[in-house]
Amino acid sequence: MTEILKLENVTVRYGGRSGINAVDDVSLEVGRGETLALVGESGCGKSTLARAVLRVQPISSGRIIFDGEDISRLSERALRPVRRRMQMIFQDPFSSLDPLVSVGDSILEPRRAFDKKIGKAELDKLLADVGLSPEYARRRPGQLSGGQCQRVGIARALSIEPELIVADEPVSSLDVSMQAQLLNLLKRSVRTRSISLIFISHDLRAVRFLADRVAVMEKGRIVECGRAGEILEQPQHPFTKRLVAAIPQIAV
Repeated sequence: MTEILKLENVTVRYGGRSGINAVDDVSLEVGRGETLALVGESGCGKSTLARAVLRVQPISSGRIIFDGEDISRLSERALRPVRRRMQMIFQDPFSSLDPLVSVGDSILEPRRAFDKKIGKAELDKLLADVGLSPEYARRRPGQLSGGQCQRVGIARALSIEPELIVADEPVSSLDVSMQAQLLNLLKRSVRTRSISLIFISHDLRAVRFLADRVAVMEKGRIVECGRAGEILEQPQHPFTKRLVAAIPQIAV
């Protein structure tokens, strides 16, 4: 499988040379069309690494290579065409949408930013793809449930036809039944569009359903990485074993 993303010894340090490494010497690869789950306890550096991948968070050292190009230190202007190919789905579906902007305009916003026009038929199809009828285009986020808002967030990410999506705990704020629906939607969307997905989660049941490979993060470092079935059924690192043992459904 060819790579869409490669991280080489990426470090994110807060507080200067005497500070703390939130991400510590991380090297990872994500293949085209692959779903890589990044798991670990809260505060281990998962979200910081996600922001670094998207160049929202500066890195202290290392390299971020996207589709063969080192984007680690590109200027904002040089990054612009790269950003069109990378999108994010946020954890909180309400705070990620402007309450004063209609659902349709929220979905269209990324395309407008890159001067990519879209017709009503294409907007209606995007809504249908995430399980919403065309009438939702006129609604405001405050008129939607959490699950519906997250569907809008997914449609917004898909609208620009990205090659890589980073989803940071995208279903953690939803109830169990809605989580299942959104996970199915995510899995179907990335597979039918051949999108690479970095799925950040602490829920190993969701990871087992969605991921091809799993990278386990502890205190800013990747301590274990491999095929999802191998990591979840035969973990080798003590930290991974503790994570797996905490979930009775997949305990070994």
